[in-house]
Amino acid sequence: MKIYAAIEAGGTKFNCAIFDENRNKLDSIRLDTTTPDETLAWVIDFFQAQRDKGMQFEALGVASFGPLDLDKGSSTYGYITATPKPNWSNVDLIGPLADALNCPVALDTDVNGAGLAEYTWGAGQNCESLVYITVGTGLGGGVIINGKPLHGLVHPEIGHMLLPKIDGVTGHCPFHENCAEGYASGRAMEHMWGQPAHTFESSHPAWTRQVEVLAQVCHNLLVSLSPQKIVMGGGVMSQSHLLPRVIEATSQSLNGYLTLPSHLSISDVIVSPQLGDISGLFGAFALAKNIAPA
Repeated sequence: MKIYAAIEAGGTKFNCAIFDENRNKLDSIRLDTTTPDETLAWVIDFFQAQRDKGMQFEALGVASFGPLDLDKGSSTYGYITATPKPNWSNVDLIGPLADALNCPVALDTDVNGAGLAEYTWGAGQNCESLVYITVGTGLGGGVIINGKPLHGLVHPEIGHMLLPKIDGVTGHCPFHENCAEGYASGRAMEHMWGQPAHTFESSHPAWTRQVEVLAQVCHNLLVSLSPQKIVMGGGVMSQSHLLPRVIEATSQSLNGYLTLPSHLSISDVIVSPQLGDISGLFGAFALAKNIAPA
């Protein structure tokens, strides 16, 4: 049976797992994201321990926070570039892993990975186009077109989409004062309101602002990319009242402009993940399978 290694590399934790070819998880570990040297050493130790047990990996898939250099012709391919995560800018992510594990390595953003998983096995099945949005500690988005993650000049950075300025509010982003991540990530909500998002009652005014910002993001995505699905995941979106309010606010913002197919409503387009919090790891597994030799 073929064996695949997978990493969901996040700003707060690295989830590492071993899968068989049927997507069964054989072993896994969760590691805190500390310094690059320490974290990558822990990751390599985990996978080398699996190899010591006789496992041979067909490939490794890595779905990582970014931004990332995904240009295979670049001298810094596989690097995390200018990231808000302290100590992780200009870090070679792929090089040490490829050297240690001696197998093909596929890299993409964590949100492209999660989007690929939802497209393949979750909420995006039978779609040609999907956008995956995560609203957690940060805010990001991945785009899947006909089964392939979208790349271009770099890769989608939906979290840094600029939005109308909110009077009296400076977004919590070190690069842009009025981007989606700076207004609506969990980190931004805690910064602006003085307490973690999960502690807010559903009636808290923070949610009104959150709905307005996320509806603007969905509006912009629908009129620019026309995705068949916008899948909204992440810890902040686990609030049960939030998604219905975002759907309603997006519908109001569109104001009847988009004519959807007759059998669909906007609530069929903007949806929750079907794979839950394992979308990222499944995405890394999908990346590994796609790059592995036939």
